[in-house]
Amino acid sequence: MVSIAAVASSALEHDGPTASPPSSAHAIAGNDDALSEILLRTPVKSLIRFKSVSKHWSSLISNPHFSLLHTLRHSASKPSALLLRLTPPDFDFVPLRDSLSKSPSPPPFRSLNSILHRPSGSGTKILQSCNGLLLCCSFPHSIGNVRRYYVVNPTTKHRLLLDLPRADVSSVFGVNLAFDPSISPHYNVVFVRSTPLSIHCRQIEIYSSETRSWRLSGDSFRPQFDMLFTDGVFWNRAIHWISPSGVSLRFSVDGECLGTMPPLPLLDTDWYTRRYRFFGESNGHLHLIEVYGPQTTQFRVLEMERDYSQWFVKFSVNLDGIVAAFPEMVRSYLDTHDGNYYAFSILGVLREDNEDESFLVLSVPGKVISYNFKDSSLKELLDFAPAKIDKNHILQFGCFDTYQYIESLAPV
Repeated sequence: MVSIAAVASSALEHDGPTASPPSSAHAIAGNDDALSEILLRTPVKSLIRFKSVSKHWSSLISNPHFSLLHTLRHSASKPSALLLRLTPPDFDFVPLRDSLSKSPSPPPFRSLNSILHRPSGSGTKILQSCNGLLLCCSFPHSIGNVRRYYVVNPTTKHRLLLDLPRADVSSVFGVNLAFDPSISPHYNVVFVRSTPLSIHCRQIEIYSSETRSWRLSGDSFRPQFDMLFTDGVFWNRAIHWISPSGVSLRFSVDGECLGTMPPLPLLDTDWYTRRYRFFGESNGHLHLIEVYGPQTTQFRVLEMERDYSQWFVKFSVNLDGIVAAFPEMVRSYLDTHDGNYYAFSILGVLREDNEDESFLVLSVPGKVISYNFKDSSLKELLDFAPAKIDKNHILQFGCFDTYQYIESLAPV
């Protein structure tokens, strides 16, 4: 079998003189159909590298039709890193596959401004990561400027500026991205706005990348007063929102209808001490983590059944061993019954195909670490530079400052 590396090498030599008949690698390099079929099986990271082989290869890989086919074939790609939001528009990368290796891959970018072609110092933030695409918004840096929304592919560095149906962005309560490459190469952007009739009512508007147009969806509705439309999670072909009071909503992208989720199972304690610490999706699973009272090092990871019949306990976690390994987590100046006595935040739940390899990602002062659900083993993923360590043990990152980075050729 001819390797893609051999084909790439042959492509570099293709125009040079040869004293022998063309090899199999040469033959493939000169056959676009055969070459495209091999490239379609190649991971995104390698494809980006292969674009530098020749102008012809770059043209093949950059072709929109090739991007669509590759996206559909590689729809089950997993995150290779997490993006941690520093001061917008800058980010830190937490590698998940080659952490602390002797030669880790360099971060593909450190700032969104280089992708969005915005001037240095402009405020830009990620609102959501969804299967390889990022939903971003810019902050006005002077009076008279308006907030702008973008869909970005950080792998290809392509971006789309959304042409909003209405200029009044002050009426926007939430913006969410719905993209499922296993179903379609197209995506939807869901805006939740206030209505002219009542400040308490909301209206959904949808942008379709397939039609390149906006449409109103359904009637206006009156949600729970504390519904967090800014922190929606796309899973199971729907966008899901939760509220601190325990009420939830979901919006089916296909049916364009609203529904609810089952209530969370309560522990034998006062409900008003409940605090959400994580809400997100991984590898086709929707997770939620909540803690009660001061005992924050012991908690459960809940998962939603795909038919929305119930939340169930997927993992039980005890972080006391982590506290022993990282004593800087203890905020000794606080009372031991204070819910913030231990300095850590949950950045992600990462589900692997092999259940025994699934893990939790945590931020502790100065480091990002992983915790294996099966055997409670720890692994250091990132050691911050001393200048980034908060000496007061105030954590810079939370679950809503963290975004999955998935390499993809998905067009925007």
